[in-house]
Amino acid sequence: MNDSSLRLVWIYPDLLSTYGDQGNALVVERRARQRGLDVQRVDVRSDQPVPTSGDIYLIGGGEDRPQRLAAERLRKDGGLSRAVSNGAIVFSVCAGYQILGHEFINDLGQREQGLGLLDVISTRGEGERCVGDVLADIDAPLNLPQLTGFENHQGITHLGPTARPFARTRLGKGNGTGDGTEGAYNDTVFGTYMHGPVLARNPQIADLLLKLALDVNALPPTDDRWYEALRAERIASATQPA
Repeated sequence: MNDSSLRLVWIYPDLLSTYGDQGNALVVERRARQRGLDVQRVDVRSDQPVPTSGDIYLIGGGEDRPQRLAAERLRKDGGLSRAVSNGAIVFSVCAGYQILGHEFINDLGQREQGLGLLDVISTRGEGERCVGDVLADIDAPLNLPQLTGFENHQGITHLGPTARPFARTRLGKGNGTGDGTEGAYNDTVFGTYMHGPVLARNPQIADLLLKLALDVNALPPTDDRWYEALRAERIASATQPA
């Protein structure tokens, strides 16, 4: 795979990197380099155009006002939507996940238009905030092990008919709808509420993004001992009695 190259785009670190989700970009970049891939990472600030030639785009979480600003600028820019039309892979977390949907509730209490890249609509929950560890079974066709992550959100996300739930919770609230779903995805666009950062806890998801971007069924093996130790510790912690 030495002759392969990959362009990784981290979107708006100045607005959507409140909860350490930039770690997801570090994990994807690291796991690609461990396979001998030539990786070009591009960090795109909110005053810069989003390139359309990326292979994998990552979006993190953020507070309500930065989320609104990010949505406004991504709509106006149009680069991410064009990249998806060209077959790019997108992985989004929390506020980024909501932005990829049709609409969400912004910091002004108003409905804010999203990018419509996922068939989901997000509203604001009236009950307790969804906070804590989550364990969930990832949708079977993705052939991935159990999802572990940390949620911290007030939003509730409802899936439309063309979105599949990314996972179904065993522990935690997930999308907050009460139906046990967590996140959503279609062929190339993924959304989740999981922090952690989620790709450090779940490196196989990072590998899935790489395989989709490279259009391959498998990647060369790599040393997963650190990741598996982290996964085991977090899963054990989440399942211990209070």
